[in-house]
Amino acid sequence: MAALAVVVALPVAFVLLQAVFPHLAQGSFAAPFSAVWPTLSHDSTLPLVTNTLRLGVSVALGTALVGGALGAVRGLFYVPGARLWDLCFLLPFLVPPYLAALGWMLLLQTGGYAQQLTGLDAGQFLFSLPGLVFVMTLNIFPVVYFAVSRALATTGSRLADVARVHGASAWRAFARVTLPLALPAFAASLLLAFTMAIEEFGAPAALGARAGFSVLVTSIEGRFADWPIDLPGASILSVVLAVLALLAFVLQHRLAAGKDFETQTGKPIASPPRELGRWKGLVLLGFAFVALVATVAPLFSVLATAFSGTLSGGLSLANLTTAHFAALLGQGAEGLEALVTSLSLALGTSLVTGVLGFLCAWCVVKSKMRGRVLIDGLSLLPHALPGIVVGVGLILAWNLPFWPVTPYNTWGILLLSYSCLLLPYPVRYTSAALRQTAASLEAAARVHGAPAGVALRRITLPLVMPALGASLMIVFAIASRELVTSLLLAPSGVQTVSIFIWRQFEQGSIGQGMAMGVVSMAVSGTLLMLASRLGNKRERAA
Repeated sequence: MAALAVVVALPVAFVLLQAVFPHLAQGSFAAPFSAVWPTLSHDSTLPLVTNTLRLGVSVALGTALVGGALGAVRGLFYVPGARLWDLCFLLPFLVPPYLAALGWMLLLQTGGYAQQLTGLDAGQFLFSLPGLVFVMTLNIFPVVYFAVSRALATTGSRLADVARVHGASAWRAFARVTLPLALPAFAASLLLAFTMAIEEFGAPAALGARAGFSVLVTSIEGRFADWPIDLPGASILSVVLAVLALLAFVLQHRLAAGKDFETQTGKPIASPPRELGRWKGLVLLGFAFVALVATVAPLFSVLATAFSGTLSGGLSLANLTTAHFAALLGQGAEGLEALVTSLSLALGTSLVTGVLGFLCAWCVVKSKMRGRVLIDGLSLLPHALPGIVVGVGLILAWNLPFWPVTPYNTWGILLLSYSCLLLPYPVRYTSAALRQTAASLEAAARVHGAPAGVALRRITLPLVMPALGASLMIVFAIASRELVTSLLLAPSGVQTVSIFIWRQFEQGSIGQGMAMGVVSMAVSGTLLMLASRLGNKRERAA
């Protein structure tokens, strides 16, 4: 409970305290609430909230169109090469959103790769709200695609076939039977897409800033980066953003939890997918087009820049080089230091969240202790908190003079922020595994004289280790590329992979930044593949 208080409760509490007491940083509780109304009624606040909602709703609608349509076809019909399409649509998750946005800039801006290859200059479109929505939709739509396809594949088409036998038309059977069964997963995934869109920092900062389009996340970061620093304003806007995210999270939870259905047998109905018939060619063309635009295009841009000597040299064999990788990984290079720092922090985050997540999950699932509901809520709360809110909270909490020891302005503050943001992964994975293990095994060990700690270490931990290990690899992959809290909290002279890429792009050394992106994606992809194999092994063993 003490560890949870430090990692999760403390930053959240200080965001709220700073919002209420504007002079908290000076050690004063004077003039409570005096900054709330001036900040909320400021001319820029309403446009920020409106822009954030417009962006979130637009991206959610975009993911509904792309991910919903493709997911419905994938779930109900036999699509040739289905596993290959799944892999193609999973790849956008490996590309950090800020890296994808930078890749699209290099591709579509004036003089970009698209203009070199086809003469297309889409810079005006890219640096606008539709362009920003386009980029973020292509990065987030897999959330909806996988949710809808798996939901429809589970329900199958057998119930719709029954409706057809009783006289319903094909569209009526789909609208009255198939669609309602998939609606909870569809709605929940759309709300998740909305939450991811309003929390995202990289794409709005890279593309929206050039279009004069600001959202809450970029404004909060600006209040810390620009002088004079506005702590009360940043904390109040953080509360507004957290409320929006929490509302979406609560609505998502209610939709997912309150609309369950059961088949007559109590098991999912396995029914073979339908054949596409004469629509097969058109469907394959649609899948190939989305894979080309969402996956191949930004990856091509990142790889082309990483292997190009200069941007002005264009796409030519004479401009092909591996010099950026050599400079990146050379002895004593700044990039190598950033890579080592990120990997070390990711490893530390995995260890901290692994231990804390396992203990939290065990307390919630297996123990009868008081306060386990509070532990459950605190451990899952970061799942609904935007990263920038956690970063703001950690600055406010640890940048105060009364602490005898503080992690602020050290790498420890980054470890705290990553651990807070990523704690829900091991908690969720381990809780699910613990619910599948019989309590009698641990009880049998206790009967034979094993202390509680020994039973926990020798019996329970090995049983949940595959699930815990898979979650820690996901934690490692995400922590190694986290951007917004790194920008806010990294002490002077310390760079992570994400900061290195961001600053190389700002300074014009784009080739090295993209080379770092390639290395980072290779590491993340390898770890996620290992995590997937561990998960499959666990399912087979269950």
